[in-house]
Amino acid sequence: MSRPQRPLFPQTRRRAVALGERLRLARMRRGISLSEMAARVNASRMTVWRVEKGDLSTGLALLVRVLGVLGLESDIDHIAGDDQLGQRLQDLRLRPPRSKGRTKRVK
Repeated sequence: MSRPQRPLFPQTRRRAVALGERLRLARMRRGISLSEMAARVNASRMTVWRVEKGDLSTGLALLVRVLGVLGLESDIDHIAGDDQLGQRLQDLRLRPPRSKGRTKRVK
């Protein structure tokens, strides 16, 4: 029995659909048919079609295999690569605590 899927936020859904469309266009530009892509990533045509429609339930492993066939596997390195927010939060935790003593006022 499959697990019920949780609804996605609209922005997440739009991004997934846009990614799928970019993958479909990349496949077509390379002259790779849906059947050929399915064979090369060891998946059914329907599963590859779902990836290209932005269905996130197909899994990360399949996405990485599709990127590999397209010659775009290095693109995966850009996902969450520059985590500026995380770096700032870490820096705040690593700062030495401020002294609680009295400070001299300069007059």
